[in-house]
Order: sequence, then structure tokens, then C-alpha cells
Amino acid sequence: MLYDLHTHTTASDGLLSPTELLGKASEMRLPGLAITDHDTIDGLEEARRFIAENSLALDFVPGIELNTELTEKEIHILGYFIDYHDHRLLGRLQEIKEARLERARKMINRLVVMGLNIDLDQVKRLAQGDLIARPHIAQALMENSYVFSVKEAFDKYIGKGRPAYVNRYKFLPEEAIALINEAGGIAVLAHPGLIRNDSLVEDIIALGIEGIEVFYPEHNHKQILKYSAFCQQHQLLITGGSDFHGYGKEEGRGKFGSFGVSREKMQNIFDYQQNRSKKQARRT
Repeated sequence: MLYDLHTHTTASDGLLSPTELLGKASEMRLPGLAITDHDTIDGLEEARRFIAENSLALDFVPGIELNTELTEKEIHILGYFIDYHDHRLLGRLQEIKEARLERARKMINRLVVMGLNIDLDQVKRLAQGDLIARPHIAQALMENSYVFSVKEAFDKYIGKGRPAYVNRYKFLPEEAIALINEAGGIAVLAHPGLIRNDSLVEDIIALGIEGIEVFYPEHNHKQILKYSAFCQQHQLLITGGSDFHGYGKEEGRGKFGSFGVSREKMQNIFDYQQNRSKKQARRT
């Protein structure tokens, strides 16, 4: 059984609530998982509470996935074992939430000018939470029968270079890494195969990343071997996860629990975090 270290809930763009996801993990007898919602920690307290109230026998890793950009390429940084009460982290996430909302307003306005009648309240309802992402706008377009799929919405209207696309807020990988580290967490490069530029992966390693998501639904065997070698060469942690968003969801990536790391590799991650926590305690 694998530790699935990349999952999403209704706190960002997943279909299951933190409680539902943990219930499913318990049913499947997963040894552990990380909740890594995009740019938000809003689901983590609910998850902690549910585990405590139900005495679930699984290892829970509080996490996040920060969406950054480098040389016009989207780079996702996973953070594990974060202190989700850290004031600097919470402050930056609030700024990102407001920037996402403003971006959504601009994209919706462009769609309305094009004759596609959707509104912010509809998108907020579909988001189910405070954090709005492009998939929620795509869902609104589907709900109003302007497109048949999320992919079509991105390809026609809201993907990069499409007529309703609005540039993201500026957030660099090095800032995300520092933010995660300052909140006591481990910074990991998510799905490097999707970057499609190993030179850029090397640049991100040089920024101080501590691990690479080697095991991922869209990584083939050759990529798994290559990124495992990167980890060995640079003494980085090996992680993995399904990037699960929900059953039947187009961009759901992999089936829940089908990708992750073994107990042995997870123990390496636990040991790394414990040793670093001890070093931080000695410094303070």
C-alpha cells in the first residue's frame, strides 16, 4: 500500500471534502496521505479534526500545492508538514486568494463581452469555497452549455493564449520554497515531467528544492528512472502521488491511492523532517 502524497479537496478544485477523502482513505486502508490543495490550507483543520474524532489509523501530512511561474512556465511546488497557522504563510495565501478572485473577475468579464453569459456568483457556487480557479470557470461554461468539457473550455476560451485568458499573479518558485521552509515544511517539485524542460528542472533544484515528485500518473517508466537519478545525484527526497481531484473529474490525473511512495521511502521523508525539526529547535 502506498502513501498518496498529492490529493485535492473541495478547499481548492477537488470534488470530495477533506472528510470524504479521509473516509475513502480509511476504507482503502491507505497507510497515509497528504492533502495538498492549490494555494490554500482551508481543508487541513477539518482533516485533523476528523482524524482525531474518529481515531483513524493513518499518517496524515498537512500540505499545500503552490502555483508559481518561471520563464512563463507554470511550476507547482508542493509543501509537506507545513505549520498551517504560520502568520507569514497565511498572509501570503490571503494575497493570492484576492489575486485569484480579481483574475476570475477579469476572465468572466471577457467571456461576457464575447457573449458567454456566466457570472461570478455562479463560479463561486461551483467552487464551493473561497478559492477560485480556472476549472471553476470552465465548470460554469459547461453548466451553461457553452462547452462540453473542461478541456474544451481551456482550449477555446481560458487556456493560455485564448481570448479570455488573463495572466497570473507573479509568484516565483524561490518565494514558494522559502515560504514553505519558513512554515517548517519540506518543499518538493511537483510533476516535473509536465514541465517538459529538464534544464528548467535543474534550475529549480538549484533554488533549494528538497524533493521531486517522481511517481506521478503522467510520468512514464523512463521519466521515473530519470527523476529518481536526479534525486540520487542531488540528494533529494523521492515523493509521489496521484494528484487526485475526484472520481470522474477530467483533470483528476490518477486514481486515489494508485500513485505514491512505499513505507520505506515515506520513512526517509519522516526522518528528514524529524532531523530538520531538531536542527531548527537547536537554532532557536
